[in-house]
Formats: sequence, C-alpha cells, structure tokens
Amino acid sequence: MAIKIGVIGATGMAGSAVYQEAVDQEFDVTAIVRSTAKAHKTLGQDAKVLEKDAFALTKEELLQFDVIINAFATVPALAYQHIDLAAYLIKLLRETTVPRLIFILGAGSLITGDDNHLLLEDLKKLPDAASWVSIPDNQKKELEFLRNIDNVNWTGVSPGITFQAGKATQYKLGTDYLLFGEDNESVTNSGTMAKAIVSEIIKPSAEKKRFTVVNA
Repeated sequence: MAIKIGVIGATGMAGSAVYQEAVDQEFDVTAIVRSTAKAHKTLGQDAKVLEKDAFALTKEELLQFDVIINAFATVPALAYQHIDLAAYLIKLLRETTVPRLIFILGAGSLITGDDNHLLLEDLKKLPDAASWVSIPDNQKKELEFLRNIDNVNWTGVSPGITFQAGKATQYKLGTDYLLFGEDNESVTNSGTMAKAIVSEIIKPSAEKKRFTVVNA
C-alpha cells in the first residue's frame, strides 16, 4: 500500500516541488490547500485536493495520512503564524507516532562562522532585512518550539542561504551547521529539497531532529 502524504501549502514553491516528487515516487499524495482551483492550475487537473485552511484541519483529517509535510508560507507581517501552525498541528497529534510531521524551516537557525553564531544574526544586518527578516526569525522560534516536543514524530528541514525554485541536483546533508556546495555557494533548489524530504520519508534518519540540505 502506498504511503499517504498530505502537503500543506502544496501550491507554493517548496510545497509544489515536494508534491510532484512524492507523486513521481508513486506515493498517495494529497494537496492541502485553500483553493482547489489554484491547486489544479499549479499541480494538474488530476491532483488530489483537500480544500481546507491549515488552521481548520481536524485530528481525524490528519490521521488519514502517514506523513504530513508542512510547507506553509506567509507574508512577513504574519510570520508568527509559522509558530502558531506548528503548535496547532502538534496539539492535534499529541501522543501519536503517525502521521509523521515534517516542517520546512528556514536557514536562519543554522550555525555558521568561526564563532558558531546563528546565520540569523548575519541576515539581520542586511540592508533590507527589516522588510523580511521576521520570516527566518519566526522559523527559528518554530524549531526551538519543536525541540521541546518528545511525544509527536516530527522532523525539521532547513535549506541553504538561498532557497530557490529549480530542479533536483545532487545534494549534501547536514544537521545544524550551514552547508556549502562545491562552488562554495549555499543554495538549495526546491527540487533538491523535495528529493531530500522524500528520501527521508522512505528511510527515516532524522526523527525528532532537524536536518539541512544544499545543492552539492
């Protein structure tokens, strides 16, 4: 029987890549989105859709899946919703091992530099940071929240500094330190992220942990 996967935010850059990779691997995949029309336009008319706001999902709806991938994205002014949604999903699935929850996080919580500081500190110093830094800041807090959860089967995944739309490449995996590819760039394509997530579903190695992936 095929693994049943639900992708929250399946019409976004990360979510659509994960959705397609999971379909290509012949999993039973459902797009969890607010607009069926948008899902069909983005993912194809054959896409299986659960039209629901993520904050309105019920425990019964979540329990039909083996894996839930949270690819939720929002605008900087509402960045706190990353934490709110994580807390909501965890609350619904307390003391369960299935479905497994996989959260796509930012790179800001990764460690870098000779002094082992968080990348977020560097991001805050960029000239235009005020307009967007709330996203990586709240995703860092989301990871801190998850690290206190021991009775739900969660996994976090962070990209490199640049997370962009693109096809899957060969990739490098790590845990909490910022990675760089052979070109000394820290870039993760959406397809690369999707490939790493699906590989993690097939062969789990980061349960109740965060891992990071970059293009090799």
